[in-house]
Amino acid sequence: MIPIKLVSGRASSPAARGSSSGLQALPPLALYIHIPWCLKKCPYCDFNSHESPGSTAEIPEMEYLRALEADLDAALPQVWGRKVVSVFIGGGTPSLLSAAGLDQLLVLVRARLPLLADAEITLEANPGTFEIARFREYRKSGVTRLSVGIQSFDPRHLQALGRVHDADEARRAAEIAASTFDTFNLDLMFALPGQTVAQLQTDVQTALSFAPPHISLYHLTIEPNTVFAKYPPVIPDDDAAADLQDALESMLGTVGYEHYETSAHAKRGHRCRHNENYWRFGDYLGIGAGAHSKLSFHDRIIRQARYKQPAQYMRAALEGNALAEDRVLGAADLPFEFMMNAMRLSDGVALAEFAERTGLPITAITRELEAAEARGLLMRDHKTMRATDTGALFLNDLLQLFLPK
Repeated sequence: MIPIKLVSGRASSPAARGSSSGLQALPPLALYIHIPWCLKKCPYCDFNSHESPGSTAEIPEMEYLRALEADLDAALPQVWGRKVVSVFIGGGTPSLLSAAGLDQLLVLVRARLPLLADAEITLEANPGTFEIARFREYRKSGVTRLSVGIQSFDPRHLQALGRVHDADEARRAAEIAASTFDTFNLDLMFALPGQTVAQLQTDVQTALSFAPPHISLYHLTIEPNTVFAKYPPVIPDDDAAADLQDALESMLGTVGYEHYETSAHAKRGHRCRHNENYWRFGDYLGIGAGAHSKLSFHDRIIRQARYKQPAQYMRAALEGNALAEDRVLGAADLPFEFMMNAMRLSDGVALAEFAERTGLPITAITRELEAAEARGLLMRDHKTMRATDTGALFLNDLLQLFLPK
């Protein structure tokens, strides 16, 4: 999910903050649960993740589960009666949770929220935390989809990325995922320091040998406030990165994967429903340290963020308010917010979804749509709109047209 910058401040009453939309129906609702600990902070990572206490696999599991329970209880009035289409347990490294802890987490969620019978429940996992018996228990508890942060099978690139696992552990993790779950995702990164097309092809071929129904491929970027930002590695330039991306497209397109979103490729029937809800400007309640929410009401759309530091989050959640930031999106913000998500989808979105999800008429962005079309960044007909191949390549240029004036 793309992080959103929020206006800081404590929660205030909806009446005091004004109205920003007029929705006729509420969008689908998903639940995101953040587990903030990792064995080690990777040098490229700008997510809200923290090394586990004492650099061990031990985390304050029970205390954190109590905080999640209190956080969810406090949030329930905002989503009361709405069914949940998917649950995503992300991090950090959620596979640091014990089998009993994960089961307790899903029990407390089901006791408070009505999940659809076929709700997708995803757990992120990193190699180095894989024990087949524990992952079988995860599945018994209700996890339907595993997302594994492989990043690379090449030992040189794993070392360059600062990963805690080696190539053998990466393969073992993929084997366990394939043998334990019907739907699983393998994450790979490309445009790595010194990476060649041949090396990337070997990485992808290795991933394909495990027959993953879903593959996510992320371009390594140097993000602010990371170790790589302070000590930047030499990574492929734009032309070399484009060659790597072309190689990816060629390989996956010939073996039946649908490139349905900027970074995501899936076999038929195995798209990540949780992430698709993000891209279609659906709603999501986020609980856990640093988690973000986007929630719609008939008269407004709000964004929230929880406290980021685990200890501060746990204290605040147990005191009844884990929110660090809370704001209503103004009408001027909504076009950019919608397009920032929707234009990541290869098929684009129906024009009608703009009004359905923002409460604004499509005519509110006529000028911007025409400007995007004139520059060859967007195409539309009477039913849909989507980024062109050029627009997908220069997505920031496309999105800037929809920034609030």
